[in-house]
Amino acid sequence: MTTQTLDEFEQLLEESFAKSNTVADIVEGTVIKKENEGYLVSVKGAKMEAFLPNKELPEGEELEVGDIREFYVLKEENNEDAMQLSLKRIAYAQAWAQLNDAKLQGDTILAKVVSTVKGGVLVDIADLKGFIPSSQLRTGTPFDGLVDTKIEVKVLEADPKKNKLILSQRQAVAEQRDQVVDNVLSSLEEGQVVSGNVVRITDFGAFVDINGIDGLLPISEISWQRIKHPSDVLTLGDTIEVKIIKIDNELKRISLSLKRMGENPWQQIEGQFEEGQVVKGTVNKVTTFGAFINIFPGVEALLPVAEMSDENVNPFNLFKVGDEVDVLIKKFTPKEHRIALSVKDIQK
Repeated sequence: MTTQTLDEFEQLLEESFAKSNTVADIVEGTVIKKENEGYLVSVKGAKMEAFLPNKELPEGEELEVGDIREFYVLKEENNEDAMQLSLKRIAYAQAWAQLNDAKLQGDTILAKVVSTVKGGVLVDIADLKGFIPSSQLRTGTPFDGLVDTKIEVKVLEADPKKNKLILSQRQAVAEQRDQVVDNVLSSLEEGQVVSGNVVRITDFGAFVDINGIDGLLPISEISWQRIKHPSDVLTLGDTIEVKIIKIDNELKRISLSLKRMGENPWQQIEGQFEEGQVVKGTVNKVTTFGAFINIFPGVEALLPVAEMSDENVNPFNLFKVGDEVDVLIKKFTPKEHRIALSVKDIQK
């Protein structure tokens, strides 16, 4: 093999092992020429000079031939086009690198919520835009009260090539809860009245932040009155006072009550009603087996279908929600929270 052939072989071998620089990589290069539209830069491993457009320079900065700098790869080199570089995006790339480190190390970082969108919220971190899906929000639902607030999050995905930054508030909150739960629980006791923020609303109740941990406020403990959904009474972000009705130290859970902050209406009606009395009520709900009638704020009594008429009737043909009706109290046991009503017996 001749010396020339050997040199060519070594060059081809070196090129075959050269790293292919891709979008978002950081490469070192030397400025070799200034042109009207930008600079030509020599990058090791590249087959042709890379190009740095003037618009990709930080404002007011100029380069000199011979300068050695780190550049961000905007566009990969191919058989026809040279690699395109950027200096402006070095900070951008460093931010992505820091986010990737945070993901690998499990670090919690601070993000500012900038807007709510379908399916979640958009946040800003070091001038990068990130997305928190609804399923990864502590509230489970985006709401306007989050905008302009700063929240702690975990990084789920950080891909600069796809410009994709996915975050989780729930994971950050779960980690914080594990750190403070024992201390918080030891400072609370059943029957205590505490203040908290409504952080999540579900079909079965609401979760209230009590000193850093979430307590459950079941729908049955929200109001003495029948409600269809917790959102009928509560709004995300509300600050409310609630009573602690149970602390489970083994499961690390708190159960709360809002309705017990007021007087129990079943105690209020003792002595005000009696069996055989005819009272006015409002239909709250109609079912196949009867109707539920509100006869006092927070007190619901049952009018069974058998007590509507001596004949076979369809409750839905007789009553609708909101109707006012005269009913007779047939059985009155307030301590058991039960009142049985009748309409047909009024006529006898």
